[in-house]
Amino acid sequence: MMDQYLRMKKGLPEDVLLFFRLGDFYEMFFEDAKEASAILGLTLTKRHGIPMCGVPHHSAEGYIGRLVKGGKRVAIAEQTTIPQPGKLVERELTRVISAGTLADMNLLDSSRHNYIVALYKDKKRFGLACVDHTTGEFSVAQFEHMDLLLDELSRINPSELLVSDEQTDCFPGTHPTLYYDGYTFLPSTAIPNLLNHFRVHSLDGFGCGEMTAALGASGAVLHYLGYQLRRPTDHLRRISVRATENAVLIDQASQRNLDLVDSRGGVKLSLLGTLDRTSTPMGARKLRDWLLHPLCDLEKLLARQEVIAVLLQEPYLMSKLRESLKNVRDMERLTGRISQGAGNARDLQALASSLARIPALRDDLESLPGGGDMLESIRSRMGCFDELVDLLQRALVDEPPVTIKEGGIIREGYHAGLDELRLASRDGKEWLARLQEKERKRTGIDSLKIRFNNVFGYYIEVTKSHYDKVPPDYQRKQTLVNAERFITPELKQMENTILGADERSRQVEYEQFLLLREEVGRHIDDIQITADAMADLDVLLGLAEGAQQYRYCRPVLDNSMTLRIVNGRHPVIEQNVSGDVFVPNDAFLEPEENRLILLTGPNMAGKSTYIRQVALITLMAQIGAYVPAESAHIGLVDRIFCRVGASDDLARGQSTFMVEMSETSLILNNATERSLIILDEIGRGTATFDGLSIAWAVAEYLHDELKSRTLFATHYHELTDLANSRQGVQNYNVAVREWKEEIVFLRKIVPGAADKSYGIQVARLAGMPAVIVDRAKAILSHLEMNSTRPRRKERSRLAEPRAKNTDMEDDMPAGEYAQLELF
Repeated sequence: MMDQYLRMKKGLPEDVLLFFRLGDFYEMFFEDAKEASAILGLTLTKRHGIPMCGVPHHSAEGYIGRLVKGGKRVAIAEQTTIPQPGKLVERELTRVISAGTLADMNLLDSSRHNYIVALYKDKKRFGLACVDHTTGEFSVAQFEHMDLLLDELSRINPSELLVSDEQTDCFPGTHPTLYYDGYTFLPSTAIPNLLNHFRVHSLDGFGCGEMTAALGASGAVLHYLGYQLRRPTDHLRRISVRATENAVLIDQASQRNLDLVDSRGGVKLSLLGTLDRTSTPMGARKLRDWLLHPLCDLEKLLARQEVIAVLLQEPYLMSKLRESLKNVRDMERLTGRISQGAGNARDLQALASSLARIPALRDDLESLPGGGDMLESIRSRMGCFDELVDLLQRALVDEPPVTIKEGGIIREGYHAGLDELRLASRDGKEWLARLQEKERKRTGIDSLKIRFNNVFGYYIEVTKSHYDKVPPDYQRKQTLVNAERFITPELKQMENTILGADERSRQVEYEQFLLLREEVGRHIDDIQITADAMADLDVLLGLAEGAQQYRYCRPVLDNSMTLRIVNGRHPVIEQNVSGDVFVPNDAFLEPEENRLILLTGPNMAGKSTYIRQVALITLMAQIGAYVPAESAHIGLVDRIFCRVGASDDLARGQSTFMVEMSETSLILNNATERSLIILDEIGRGTATFDGLSIAWAVAEYLHDELKSRTLFATHYHELTDLANSRQGVQNYNVAVREWKEEIVFLRKIVPGAADKSYGIQVARLAGMPAVIVDRAKAILSHLEMNSTRPRRKERSRLAEPRAKNTDMEDDMPAGEYAQLELF
């Protein structure tokens, strides 16, 4: 047996732990046992000097999930023959479980996809292939630049990442990476494999026939699933091209800075957590995808808006639709499990229950007035499964067991032969009960019992104290400490009848279950299409309910360069603010007079909240949602950039200032005039004059060259002079009022530049000791008195380029010495 184990282990990659089936347990040996016992907290034992540990087979999924979460992959070796005395049980590696192929829905986050991604570089193009093995989704994308690939990768956030072992230097290690056999990525190998898998002569029908880099990655991920992980891939029925061209591009830093799907405070304080009112796991995943891939397609956005408008006009029907969806399970993952041969009777029952909701959903959708092409598309994609639902409801018991080979699955009256076997088994057990009562009377032993175990079958058990009353026709079978066990020819004969009926009954049930699962498999494609339609409906219902509850408006969308928001609110903060009422604000950006807004004001006044609010409202509009405002006119943007306060990236050896400059460079090199740019505190990570110079040059470039719609929050009051020389620059500030040396934040954005930063007052509000606050006041007074920084009139000269050795630069050393003398 150990030789069998070692041969299997030798054929597996080093990071794979082997679960070796021994009876009712999965056992691990040698180093695998040591690693697993440490991760799982199991007792490590030894037999013949070999370290070992094990877990019960019926609860193995939970242990496997913990190992996978700990960064391991787990191979399963199952017994393939029935144990017989003196013969070695045959075993076979059936599958390898990895982070991207977990099938237990209790171990998966239902609100997000569980992706395996492969990357491949072919010439100058970068290919990406993406598979969610639990749902059967298989998609590809191809990029001309590495930055675009990495941005998409951050949105996907895969559980596993495959890269060719011949391209180890091509892709930065942004995710834990598995370097896989390079030949599987070669288009000459990958494309024939894909053609064979999809049973087609060309991949042009999927829209990816010329995407050689993406197809190389696709072939590799398909090979990895089928050959190394030994996972079924028949449910991967089609391959689609990820729609990156019509999506608003949001880079990694901007996604993080806007808290789109996560935040420091968790998902609840992200935009996803705020908008998510979905009722189904499919809808939750769809909403996440919409937020990470807003659209530039005006027609699709208007179609989504129209559905929301119709739902808001019919609150009763909207409520009924939402109630129906609450009873729908994760149909995508259920069908994924069933099509892989992993689904049990509970999965079939959950699917039947979900499909049974479709007629009511369709009726309510038919009752909605209008809704346009999208609502019609949702209705038409919802299939009719009445016969399948009827079959499953007639066949399955109300509460089927988890196991599929132990019986108790099929309802009485469904299969005549099964009913006969069950009757024979029941009659036999009733006969045993009558026999036990008869033997008690005949022997006078009231404690006599007829019992059963897997070793001896049925037997009569008598305690030692009544041994003298045992009749001579009893045949001794086993002696225990306190009891004796006996059999009789009559008992053995009935045992054969009962056990034969039980065993045959379980076999018939299993065969019937497989037929049911096979029948469901024939409808997989239609069920997946229906699930996708339900997900669309679920997201739109959730967005409509949010719009109704928080008084969101329908934004006007077009292809202009105008961005006008009246009384806009921050969607996340508005719902999580405690005590205070959120103060709404306007925003207006257009190409001629309001292209670049310079926003000044003290810390804590609300500058960052305001500029992020504008970005989030724009993003919400471009997923088709209503927005938190009194009214809004959004000229569609092609990219959203958001650069806010940075921190050190120690892992890559980058300082705060370096991170800040890298993110700003990304914006300047990739933005267009249709982009929306949010900048907060550019240049604060270095010396004052260096930072001011950089911020000034960046602002000029944004206005003069890129002409992007930009909100630029800054503490450099000198920058406000740009409005004197640039027509498209406007100054705004966050209103603040002083009262008895205290400041009051009004949270209102008003025209004009702030006159000072109120830093010391903010420090007092933050709890700074009074002695330090007083000392800071004295220092500030001295600095202002001796500062060589040009006054406002002089600063206006900075609006145009000047030759070196300016008066300001000549004066700088004296100013520096004045400050040094103070300390």
